[in-house]
Amino acid sequence: MNKEAILHIPNSRFCFALNDNTVILRLRMSRNDLIGNVYVVYGGKYDFFEKQNRLLLERSYTDDLFCYYQAKLTLDDLRLVYIFEIKHNNKTTYYSEDGLTDSFNFKYNYFNSFQLAYINQIDVHREVEWMRGAVFYHIFVDRFFRGDMEKEDSYINLKWGAPPNSKSFAGGDLKGITAKIGYLADLGINVLYLTPVFRSRSNHKYDISDYFNIDQHFGSNEDFRKLILKAHRHGIRIVVDAVFNHCGEDLAQFQDVMENGKASPYFNWFIINGDKPVKNPLNYECFAACDYMPKFNTSNQELQQYLLDITAFWMKEYDIDGWRLDVSDEVSHNFWRKFREHVKAIKADCVIIGENWHDANPFLLGDQYDSIMNYAYTKACYDFFADGLISADGFARRLSGLLMRNTTQVNTMMLNILDSHDTHRFLTLVKGNTDKLICALAVTFMYMGAPGIYYGAEIGMEGNHDPDSRRTFDWSKADEANPLTKLIKELITLKKREELKTGDIKLSSQDGLFLLERASETKALKLWVNNTGADLHLILTGAVVLEHNFTGPVLRNDGFVIEDISVKNTSKV
Repeated sequence: MNKEAILHIPNSRFCFALNDNTVILRLRMSRNDLIGNVYVVYGGKYDFFEKQNRLLLERSYTDDLFCYYQAKLTLDDLRLVYIFEIKHNNKTTYYSEDGLTDSFNFKYNYFNSFQLAYINQIDVHREVEWMRGAVFYHIFVDRFFRGDMEKEDSYINLKWGAPPNSKSFAGGDLKGITAKIGYLADLGINVLYLTPVFRSRSNHKYDISDYFNIDQHFGSNEDFRKLILKAHRHGIRIVVDAVFNHCGEDLAQFQDVMENGKASPYFNWFIINGDKPVKNPLNYECFAACDYMPKFNTSNQELQQYLLDITAFWMKEYDIDGWRLDVSDEVSHNFWRKFREHVKAIKADCVIIGENWHDANPFLLGDQYDSIMNYAYTKACYDFFADGLISADGFARRLSGLLMRNTTQVNTMMLNILDSHDTHRFLTLVKGNTDKLICALAVTFMYMGAPGIYYGAEIGMEGNHDPDSRRTFDWSKADEANPLTKLIKELITLKKREELKTGDIKLSSQDGLFLLERASETKALKLWVNNTGADLHLILTGAVVLEHNFTGPVLRNDGFVIEDISVKNTSKV
């Protein structure tokens, strides 16, 4: 047994409250150890010596280095103490705060057992329930659709359909999105994520100059209200991009600092090495190397209140349903904790999604974000479908490892994407192979979390990295007869099934095929994906509910099949 591989941390992603009286426990061990059985021995904090419960852990997930044993405990006493009992080579070993030992003295357990001292309700990370059935549609507003043909449009310098550059303005606006709500609802979309809509000089609007008004290129505050009202009538929620890491240099407060330096009451809202901001040489922090986007000092309490006022304004006055947090990993934890408390007090089911491209666990402990844009998932799909760097087994292990980064609540609220306004279009990365795109979409809809569609994916839009990934939508291809559109609609319909909302998940490979299983108490869905370069034999045990390139006993390369299976029992985690 590889002792160095064993890990458990109380009050972490290895031990967390799922609700007011349910706890998930995880124990990490080496994936190469052939362990007999692993048990958790647990009880109440004050009577563990006299009364002990024992539960078998399931070996649930395996990544490249480790396997993870997992159990769900329903507690009568909210003060939990526990140790692990490992059966290996006809020997019993105990794992506690003392590490691995050959024995454990329960009489003195209060010194060295693991504990979750008490489940306080306010500390439980509450799921945003609607995220379990959410299907996101990500819109770069300037490129989706122009609905207002009467607006002043001298700013438009890009013909619709022409290749964009970083300075292009195509004329898309909020009225255009409002006009297409019926199209989006028919597709099955129930959440829109919009890139920034507040006043800014750029086409992307990440350099905001006025946080309390809609940008004139996109319309008015009233146009935004009408969009939200129509979307809500169609069962579609609106998630807005919050740019709180930095602003545009035209923001009135930064202009005051530019003029008055340290005499400005807003000087400490920014991070400046000197008496006033200077561009050459640059002496203030900014986003990346963009001197026109000065970075906020989110440790400053006056600035924090300003940002919280912005947050309350759009939530209370316009009833938005969520925030996507731009460059969220560069903002102080202190601010995000205040932000969460502020947001949830206004609207408890308002979702908070961070833009963290890396392991974001410190932000995802229930006191800051609900989830993130899952770019680690995106990269796994690149490696499997686009670049062929990992096998079906490697893909299963990679996706398993991603699940073990976070708690169950976070995993159910992850925004899983194949591409975005900041990446290449996935179809371009797979060299225009729509079969590979379709297979990747099937995995995205079956995986735990909320699938995200970048506008135009349903019609096969392509594009290299920004700005090419921000092309205008080709509405001539938005036809219900489009095979890609039709299949995405079928996947969205499938997402409504209980197995994909609340079901357990298992990831593995078999005979070169990638296998993803989702199961409720009575039903299961199995997704088989063939990405091998050759047609493979497949034996199914249930009814086929959705397939692409499946030809009976053979699953064609770059194809998938989803089968429907009845199950007697499953342990939901």
